[in-house]
Amino acid sequence: MNRWLCIALLVACASAQAAPPSAADDDLEHFLSENRLLTTIGQMGHTVTDRASELVVNAMGFLGVPYRRGGNSVETGFDCSGFVRAMYQSTVGLILPRRANEQAAATETIEKKDLQPGDLVFFNTMKRAFSHVGIYVGEGKFIHSPKPGAQVRVEDMGVSYWKRRFDGARRVITGAPPDPAQAQP
Repeated sequence: MNRWLCIALLVACASAQAAPPSAADDDLEHFLSENRLLTTIGQMGHTVTDRASELVVNAMGFLGVPYRRGGNSVETGFDCSGFVRAMYQSTVGLILPRRANEQAAATETIEKKDLQPGDLVFFNTMKRAFSHVGIYVGEGKFIHSPKPGAQVRVEDMGVSYWKRRFDGARRVITGAPPDPAQAQP
């Protein structure tokens, strides 16, 4: 289903829930029900949540894998962006760009308060924006491959080191057309 149609249907459903019932609301509900769109929208929500949970669980399975600059597999070790890329490819089937700054550019900006498990968190650790990336796991924590001599681990974003270097949060949008101009109506 077209992403924009899905968003429009979600907005329509939310509006119908908030306003007193009317004939138009009944017509919309009948249309959605008849075309099984409510079920489809509900299933899409569960799929996104399930994928995020699966991504976090999969990433946790790599705790302790050593850092390696340019590494992108359990056999060679991971650097930060190689770890994120490998987790998204193996869990979601989506190939993200290789470098942290490219991953930031290819994903949707979100507010820190809107972070959900599976979202990406970026940090300035090398005196340049988006030089480090990790996967948000919830409750203010993220999993990443930090630096030479270290291993994949979970850390708290509230620790002063990470708090001072936080560059932003991004969400990976799956199933969206790569170019809005090529999207089907």
